[in-house]
Amino acid sequence: MNIRTKYAALSLTIGLMLCSISATQAQHKQISSMNVGEGWAKNTVNTAVFRKNSLVSNDSLQYIAYYDTDGFVILGKRKLSSTQWQLAKTNYQGNAKDAHNVISIMLDGTGFLHVAWDHHNGRLRYARSTAAGTLSLGAEEPMIGTEEKAVTYPEFFRMPNGNLLFFYRDGGSGSGNLVINSYDTGERAWKRLHTNLINGEGKRNAYWQAYIDNKGTIHISWVWRESPDVASNHDMAYACSKDGGLTWQRTSGERYALPITASTAEYALRIPEKSELINQTGMSADEAGNPFIASYWRAADSKIPQYKIMYYVDGQWKLKSLDFRTVPFSLSGHGTKEIPISRPQLLVKGKGSKASICLLFRDKERGSRASVYKLNRIEAKKYELFDISEQTLGAWEPTYDTELWRSRKQLSLFVQQTDQKDGEGLLDVAPTMVQVLQWTPKF
Repeated sequence: MNIRTKYAALSLTIGLMLCSISATQAQHKQISSMNVGEGWAKNTVNTAVFRKNSLVSNDSLQYIAYYDTDGFVILGKRKLSSTQWQLAKTNYQGNAKDAHNVISIMLDGTGFLHVAWDHHNGRLRYARSTAAGTLSLGAEEPMIGTEEKAVTYPEFFRMPNGNLLFFYRDGGSGSGNLVINSYDTGERAWKRLHTNLINGEGKRNAYWQAYIDNKGTIHISWVWRESPDVASNHDMAYACSKDGGLTWQRTSGERYALPITASTAEYALRIPEKSELINQTGMSADEAGNPFIASYWRAADSKIPQYKIMYYVDGQWKLKSLDFRTVPFSLSGHGTKEIPISRPQLLVKGKGSKASICLLFRDKERGSRASVYKLNRIEAKKYELFDISEQTLGAWEPTYDTELWRSRKQLSLFVQQTDQKDGEGLLDVAPTMVQVLQWTPKF
C-alpha cells in the first residue's frame, strides 16, 4: 500500500468516525429528561423490565408510579405539555425488599387509573382511581375473586377501544398458569377470559411478554421454564388473538385448542436449556401486525450472550443476532439475578423487511447507561449504537410509556439508578432520583 492509499484509507476511517460522532450528537440533541422524585434504590423493584407500565399516558396526561424509600406507592401526573410533576403518596405500601413486587399501572379509555402492586406469589393487590384525572385511589378490591391468592407479574394492557386486559401468573415458578382478565369501561367491571391460557401441565411454566398492536391484535410470546432455576429456560413460543383474547391462533391462522401446552405451541425458535436464555423481555409488532420479539441468549458455538430479534415476515420466522457484545457471562440459580446486561425493550416502526427498530438496553460494557441499538431497516447490516443517558444506572432495566409510543412515536423512558444483589439481597443505599427521559427517534 503506497502513502497516498494509506492516507485515503485513514481519511475514510476518520470520516466514518466523525459521521458516527455527529449522528450520536444529533441524537442527543433530541433527548431531554425530567426529575420526578426520589425512589427506593436498595434493589431493582422500581426498574424491572416486566413493569407494565411504569409510565402511561392518554391524549393529555401522563402518569408515573414508583416506591419511595419507605416502600409506599407514589403516584404522579403531568400534562403532556408540561415538565412539572404533581406527586401523591398513597396509603398503600408494598414489600419493596422483594424485587419481584413491582407496581404496574394503566389508564383505561375513560381516564381512570388502574394500579396493581406488591405481588410475588401473594394475594392480589389492586385499586383504581376515584375519578378520571385524579391521583386518589379507592379501596383495594378483587377483580374476579378466584385465582387471586398467588399472584405474580401483574401486567395491564389497553385495547384500542379503551378496555383493559390484565395478565398475571397464578402459582409459582416452574408450575404457574397464565391468567387473563378483561375490564369493560362501560360496565366498570372485570371478567375472567382465561384461568389457564398456557398450561405447564404441572411440569413447567411460561414466562411471557405481550404486545397489543394498533389493530387490536394481542401478541404473546414466551419461554418455558422447567424449574425455578433460570438456566432451565428454553425455546420461544408464540400465539395471537384477534378477538380481544377470547380465542388464540398461530401465525398461520390455525386456532389453538386451549390451553396451549409445550406440545401444541408454535415456536418462533427452538432454544436449548442452559443457553443463558433470559425470560420476560420485550415484544412489539410492525404496522402490518407482524410480531417482533427481543431477547438474549448464547449461541451453541459461543460463550457470549447476544441480543437477538425474532420476527415474522413473508410467512416465516427469521432471526437477527445483533452480535455487538464481547463479554461472556452465565445465568443460573433462583430469584432476582445480578446480570451485567438488562433485558431489552423493542420499538418498531414501518413494516415487514423494511421495518425500523430500536432496541433499548443497559450493558456493563457501555458503562451501564441507557443505550440504543438502532437499525433503519431490520435486514440491514449497518447499525447505530449509542447511549441516551450519561448517568451510570447500575442494574436498571428499560420500561417506557407504551401508549405515548403508540400514539406519537415518542419514547418516554422511566430512568433510575438502582443496583441488585444476587438473589433477593438488599443494598444499604440512599434513595435515588426517578427521572423521565424523552426522545423521538429519527428513522
